[in-house]
Amino acid sequence: MIEARDLFEVHLTVRDLDDAIRFYRDIVGLTLAHVTKGRQSAFLWIGTARHAMLGLWASGPAPQMVTSHTAFRVNEEDILAAPDWLRRAGVVPLDFYGKPTERPVVLGWMPAAAVYFRDPDGHLLEYIAMLPQEPRPGSGVVPWRTWELMHHECEQARAFYSSSARASRRSGVSRPSVN
Repeated sequence: MIEARDLFEVHLTVRDLDDAIRFYRDIVGLTLAHVTKGRQSAFLWIGTARHAMLGLWASGPAPQMVTSHTAFRVNEEDILAAPDWLRRAGVVPLDFYGKPTERPVVLGWMPAAAVYFRDPDGHLLEYIAMLPQEPRPGSGVVPWRTWELMHHECEQARAFYSSSARASRRSGVSRPSVN
């Protein structure tokens, strides 16, 4: 079997190619790589050139249009800044449930922080940042502040038990064994 290492490209249909290029270049921050006017398509680099690509294909005005979901990996600092930055750009940042938000949400099973938003054609876009903590599948999808508090409490408990164990060893007091 050949193992896939990364996703290289994704393609979306758009109503107006020029508007979509402006949105993905100016709001999402992608780099325009190539435009094929005859085929009404454009290609933008995601991150470093030649590592990942977004293709845009003009479908023109249509009564029904399929919308898709695409996620862009960012770092933790950027995911925290994303809601404010999107709002300043005139884009509504959304939580996992599609409601306007001020902060990212955390998908506990990964764990990853995410902020969602829509492009001019209604495609659901996502900025996502993998987090360094251990996965917590049972936590579901939680607001950023809840995730912070969960991990702050865990760190405090670890520190308490670690310092208690050190103090016990220094004083020669052993902890009772559990059978």
